[in-house]
Amino acid sequence: MPQIRILLADDHTLFRQGIKTLLAAEADFEVVGEASNGGEAIERAAELRPDVVVMDVSMPGMSCFEATRQIRKARPEIKVLFLTMYDDEDYLIESMEVGASGYVLKDSPSPQLSAAVRDVHRGGSYLSPRMLSQLVDDFRSRVKTQTRTPRFATLTNREREVLKMLAEGNSVKEIAGDLNLSVKTIEAHKFNLMRKLDIHNKAQLVQYAIQKKIIQLPAMA
Repeated sequence: MPQIRILLADDHTLFRQGIKTLLAAEADFEVVGEASNGGEAIERAAELRPDVVVMDVSMPGMSCFEATRQIRKARPEIKVLFLTMYDDEDYLIESMEVGASGYVLKDSPSPQLSAAVRDVHRGGSYLSPRMLSQLVDDFRSRVKTQTRTPRFATLTNREREVLKMLAEGNSVKEIAGDLNLSVKTIEAHKFNLMRKLDIHNKAQLVQYAIQKKIIQLPAMA
């Protein structure tokens, strides 16, 4: 059975050793290296070329988000899975922005971590059930207030930026390159803005952008 090669990045030695023991007990896992900070994680990822990096959110020195960005830029095939104590939506969003594929809370049962490693290795995504529940609750709250909130006002700055670039004719791939983000992240922004605006195709999107003066029609000669 091919093994999933894992790099652990966490500044707490005892915790890191515990996770290593836990993962090494799985027949299809091999822990190939460890790192205690973001800079070391980048170096070890370049040297060892793991399949998955299990990354702590809070480490001294370079931020885990910047470390993830650099790892993914140098080796897009390496998947990054955040393992953290913070059930914070802002951290979750930022982790997705820099190209992470999963977000697991440290108080999760061990089978969830194993499942998350396998899911992201296969090219999927994984969220701890508690984080997923928070996102669903947040979505329900937004739906309840949608009739009282102008739709355009619900867009984030990034979603407005993506809306403008899409309306100007840029492809998702081109936008990802210009903003230094992954195609998956831009696809997520596109899905969210179209859902919020109740727009279902490119023509409607362009029409909406013109109505809101986000873009302007070229002047007639």
